[in-house]
Amino acid sequence: MNMAKNNENQTLLPEPTIRRLPWYLSYVRMLDHLHVEYVSSTQISKELNVQSSQIAKDLSFLNIRGKTRIGYEVRSLLVELENFLGFNRQHDAVVIGTGSLGTALMQDHGLEHYGLNIVAGFDVRNEVIGKNLGGLPVFDINELASWQREHHVSIAILTVPVERAQETADLAIASGVTALWNFTPYRIKVPEDVVIANTSIYAHLAIIYNRMQNTYSDNRQG
Repeated sequence: MNMAKNNENQTLLPEPTIRRLPWYLSYVRMLDHLHVEYVSSTQISKELNVQSSQIAKDLSFLNIRGKTRIGYEVRSLLVELENFLGFNRQHDAVVIGTGSLGTALMQDHGLEHYGLNIVAGFDVRNEVIGKNLGGLPVFDINELASWQREHHVSIAILTVPVERAQETADLAIASGVTALWNFTPYRIKVPEDVVIANTSIYAHLAIIYNRMQNTYSDNRQG
């Protein structure tokens, strides 16, 4: 089973648990906005379609436990989840590959609510180098190493063409980046001390198309 480690308390969590925690956070943020004081795992279960026993187990990894017949205090749960997930701390990042997807991410200021602060973009195209996209400067990719020595950004977001994915990742790692958010469909190889998360839009599209096709076939047969 894949496990993930929180650097502060060294707690090992199953990766599926970490994937569910932001769901819980989004829901309790909404409840906090509505001034709701307590929420039960049963309520969360109904809203998010996750078994209440699984919710209780996930939160127990963070030493969060509800009160009998009352549930979880919304404000405390909100703070604990934000602290654990790191969403309340700023993590600077750069976008490498400022095409349509890269530009969209640079313009998405909503990411700041989750602790991600994109500070610059890098590209190989002369037509965008030296310009601002989403209010952020775009530099020549060949300047990454020297720029990184001054700014010490920890995260690089890769939105480059698939054939440039590995070499771009290698360049980013050589510059001192310690984490990669990979939006390409290429399975990049990285050293053990580099964190990588793969977000393949194409893989998710394949799942959607496959499920749609199966649903259509089932309906036709029925």
